[in-house]
Amino acid sequence: MSVESAGPGPGPGPGSEPGPLCPEHGQALRWFCCSERRPVCAACAGLGGRCRGHRIRRAEERAEELRNKIVDQCERLQLQSATISKYVADILPGKNQRAVSTASAARELVIQRLGLVRSLCESEEQRLLEQVHGEEERAHQSILTQRVHWAEALQKLDTIRTSLVDMLTHLDDLQLIQKEQEIFERTEEAEGILDPKESEKLNFNEKCTRSPLLTQLWATAVLGSLSGTEDVRINERTVSPFLQLSDDQRTLTFNAKKSKTCADGPERFDHWPNALATTSFQAGLHAWTVNVENSCAYKVGVALGQLPRKGSGSDSRLGYNAFSWVFSRYDQEFRFSHDGQHEPLALLRCPAQLGVLLDLQAQELLFYEAGSGTVLHTHHASFPGPLFPVFAVADQTISIVR
Repeated sequence: MSVESAGPGPGPGPGSEPGPLCPEHGQALRWFCCSERRPVCAACAGLGGRCRGHRIRRAEERAEELRNKIVDQCERLQLQSATISKYVADILPGKNQRAVSTASAARELVIQRLGLVRSLCESEEQRLLEQVHGEEERAHQSILTQRVHWAEALQKLDTIRTSLVDMLTHLDDLQLIQKEQEIFERTEEAEGILDPKESEKLNFNEKCTRSPLLTQLWATAVLGSLSGTEDVRINERTVSPFLQLSDDQRTLTFNAKKSKTCADGPERFDHWPNALATTSFQAGLHAWTVNVENSCAYKVGVALGQLPRKGSGSDSRLGYNAFSWVFSRYDQEFRFSHDGQHEPLALLRCPAQLGVLLDLQAQELLFYEAGSGTVLHTHHASFPGPLFPVFAVADQTISIVR
């Protein structure tokens, strides 16, 4: 664009002060050279001027463009400040409250379990309580740090916004153009302040209470006190036609051929060799034992009552859906399965009796070798409803032990 094609710029308004002049030509700086990014006069932009062939714009057009950018940036800064303020006011207090509440629950869990085995693990109790306290302090300190960080971010954004608004309000066109680099730097500084995001550092880590020693001692003590208290029976109406149920409702035997005498019903599994217990558990501490020494293919665990019963899909296959949590064996391979996720378990020997311990207060499912009390696997989950003991067998026989 040439100065000639644009036509002469408007003269100063009545009573206006003359602006700075071009040091080379003594003319008003009413144009802006986009190539050199500086104000120039008409002579500089003319055919014989130093900026001939450059892209030339009117100075007031460039200033108006910068004003629009400042307005847009101020709006973005205002929205960003509102987001951060909402995070500090609404999210962080809840984080702090949940951290304190979770820490309290974890502390009670540690004290409760160690109460059963205090003579063996007084030092373990002290160590774990210190970890809970340390984790609570860490979470609390992280939240305090976040408060300080976002307070500083808000102050910085406010400073930047105030500066930009001041430029927008008090600078004339030329002064605004000369401040372009500063505007860019302040805008870039503001863009470097990211919005708040979810962070695990703000949450209490419940894993701090998990101790192999505590789990083993606690399980041994609990299993001794619960011995023989659970009367788990199998619900005949749920038994797969590939399984035969004993008269006492405790033994399942696999048959390769589907039974023709087994009446179908809405509760019955019609494809996978599964069966549910008659009773479910919604609270408290429960344990039962299954004799699995005669089978090389079985599953033992818990399931929700909503577990689908029909078809050959994964939705009714134990461990392949969100409704079931099972310990399984296939030949010499052992694993824990839930929702299609399979965790291999390295066992030194095949358990003859597999024990299940369900602690619904702590939301913990534990599998152990009944003969030795050895913990084989533990799983922590937020179980969404009452849980039924569940069984599957695809080889020989498994039996619930009295």
